[in-house]
Amino acid sequence: MKRILVPTDFSEQAEYALQTAALIAKKHDAELFLLHMLNLPVHLLTNDKSELPEAIYFMKLAHKQFEDFMDKPYLEDINTHEIVEANETALGIKEATEKHNIDLIVMGSSGASGISEIFVGSNTEKVVRYSEKPVLVVKNPMTDVSNIDDMVYACSFAEELKESFKKAVTFAEDFNKTLHILYVNTPNNFKTTHEIERRIKTFLKDTAPSKYTINIYNDETVEEGILNFANSIKADMLSISTHGRKGIAQFFNGSISEDLVNHAIRPVITFKV
Repeated sequence: MKRILVPTDFSEQAEYALQTAALIAKKHDAELFLLHMLNLPVHLLTNDKSELPEAIYFMKLAHKQFEDFMDKPYLEDINTHEIVEANETALGIKEATEKHNIDLIVMGSSGASGISEIFVGSNTEKVVRYSEKPVLVVKNPMTDVSNIDDMVYACSFAEELKESFKKAVTFAEDFNKTLHILYVNTPNNFKTTHEIERRIKTFLKDTAPSKYTINIYNDETVEEGILNFANSIKADMLSISTHGRKGIAQFFNGSISEDLVNHAIRPVITFKV
């Protein structure tokens, strides 16, 4: 994990993301790429912005905001890059991820109401749903990633999830976390304990992490089961796989709403299947 992208609107929540990204960067000797998407009028987006006075003004304003935003003691000794683009938010994040060979995206969230300001609504869903790279969403400041000991990974143990699961295992082991592997059993898609245990045993045959627990949890919905289980063990982080156009974890009981990212108090990291 050598290159971390932090999309920012210079809000308080965006700074939480920057703090978290800085902690990860120091642990892995990684570079930070801070991306701000200019909120330009439509007519400016469709013209050569380099020669338009309005666009130049917005660009200079963004660079000034970056000066203040990046003047933080926790960024000392971290190789940090400033990126200002004029583009649709989700598309701009996707392009920056590809252009700079990003390994992880860290985004700030304002809580149950969703991702702050520029990440409202469909933009959040697009980034989390379509990103080929892991996306970590944080809602509160983090002072030490070494205090994150317990990470829940919600899974259906379908064969197609193994590669995504390996990414979660790598992330957990990079931080020496215990990975609490979770299957949520619901009334609409009930399976016997024997059936679930057989599926888990087959799934973990070649992919078991070094520190993990296996958990079967009964609840009304998968989303509620993940949140309630995480509360019961006081987990530090949630993780889940995304399934592209089918949304978050379509391999569960129909789907898990992207609301999981908004409703969870804990940090949530997603891995693309």
